Amino acid sequence: MGKTEEFISHEKEHYGKIYTDITFAIDEIKDFIDENVLKNRKYFSRQAVLDKYIDLLDSAKQENKKKGFIKSILAGDKYIDLLQGFKSAHSEELDQLNKCSKCECLRCTVVCKFDSCDGCRTGRRVAYCDHERTNVAFFDNSENAIISLINNNTGDEDRYNVLAVVQDALEDKRYILIENIHDKERFVLYYYPKLPEDTYGEITDEEDFNFAASAYENVERS
Repeated sequence: MGKTEEFISHEKEHYGKIYTDITFAIDEIKDFIDENVLKNRKYFSRQAVLDKYIDLLDSAKQENKKKGFIKSILAGDKYIDLLQGFKSAHSEELDQLNKCSKCECLRCTVVCKFDSCDGCRTGRRVAYCDHERTNVAFFDNSENAIISLINNNTGDEDRYNVLAVVQDALEDKRYILIENIHDKERFVLYYYPKLPEDTYGEITDEEDFNFAASAYENVERS
């Protein structure tokens, strides 16, 4: 298998699964939720990008096959470069679609009590939801899942990986769980998403702390 063929095969396997998961999910739920709710879901509005990429992969595969082995070698990485260029230009959408395909919201038809897609941000996916009180969103380890906060003890700015956001619909509270990149110390803070930037608060209520920590720890890891 040539380099181009191998690249296309790998991409089709990865993004083909995402395409199938999202397409089937839309077909399953479209008759059971309000149209405006469906249109608000991030995977719905970004589906066209995935459709286009799958079409590009299929076209590149056919064109590469027509050239034959020798001409494919002479063409070098032409098709790979074109496909990588599309991926680079639409990296945010494709990354979001990957997260959506693994999100608990994907096939959900319950009237949502949580922030859902309105509270989503790059690198985030809902890993647990009981549809009543508790919602837990995990984050990846990308640069987009890092925040900077001032250390109250040193006055210096520290960088933290965001591990999760826990939402309590009953008490209308949100918590953010973070880990210091340098010393790996973990913290739980109140989380107030707002524009132009999010804010955070120290937790002094033990019950609130225990709720957030327990919700995070009890989510089953795949």
